[in-house]
Amino acid sequence: MNTFRLRAFALATASAAASAHVSLPPGGATAGDSYAAAFRVGHACTGARSTTGITVRIPEGFSVQKAEPRPGWTLATAPDSVSWRADSAQAALPAAERAEFVVRGKLTSKPGTLWFKVLQTCDVGNADWAEVAAAATDKPAFPAVRLDVLAPGVAAVEVRDAWVRLAVKGQSGTGAFMTLAAPSGARLVGISTPVAGQAEVHEMKMEGDVMRMRAVTGGLELPPRQAVELKPGGYHVMLMDLKKALVVGETVPLTLEFVDPAGRKAVARVDVPVRAAAAGEGDAASAPHRH
Repeated sequence: MNTFRLRAFALATASAAASAHVSLPPGGATAGDSYAAAFRVGHACTGARSTTGITVRIPEGFSVQKAEPRPGWTLATAPDSVSWRADSAQAALPAAERAEFVVRGKLTSKPGTLWFKVLQTCDVGNADWAEVAAAATDKPAFPAVRLDVLAPGVAAVEVRDAWVRLAVKGQSGTGAFMTLAAPSGARLVGISTPVAGQAEVHEMKMEGDVMRMRAVTGGLELPPRQAVELKPGGYHVMLMDLKKALVVGETVPLTLEFVDPAGRKAVARVDVPVRAAAAGEGDAASAPHRH
């Protein structure tokens, strides 16, 4: 089965995407699939009060099927572009607000990277998000919108801010935490790691004055374009039957198994750092609870 590993390049490009004013939901998409490209506009052009137009230039490898209209905006499609224009100043997107402009289409069957160049028109000036980074360390002023087209079997899921709580020698269990986001939706159905005999998604919540923890049956749903946080005191990954102490500074390999909306399985393999709990965080591994 194909695998995915967080690397320095992936972290760098994710950081660039986070700072871009126009971006797609992180996590990528599976080659050959239908995909809803939801272009998120962060704020207006420099010195402008509102966004009045968005034009997406369609790259080779993405075949447009349908663009979603917006109330108060005129939608126009061409063989190589899709555009929206505000019909009035009142319908324009204020600089302080965010919005999505969605184009649905079919992806190429060849894994790789697609770059969507987007022209943002404002009440004052415009911004052409069209620069393609030549290297992971490059930070263009106006980056094009990146989409990673993944091979089948590679999970189209972003895994970020992952960490595992330290465990001393003889401790039987601990927790792993992260934020997951699947642009097209997915369900987390399995976890494994060589450092534990068993790993499950658990949920902790108060019932009366007792903190109870139970396994999540059927998997954890990741709604399309919504981040799901696994954190102390809520959903988390429980690592049980630990085979060794987990020391701050080392990393723990985790294999996360997902099922996509079409019922296909895919995995993400990540190396997760071990650290102690931050101040104020609960302890999913050692807080008083009952199953």
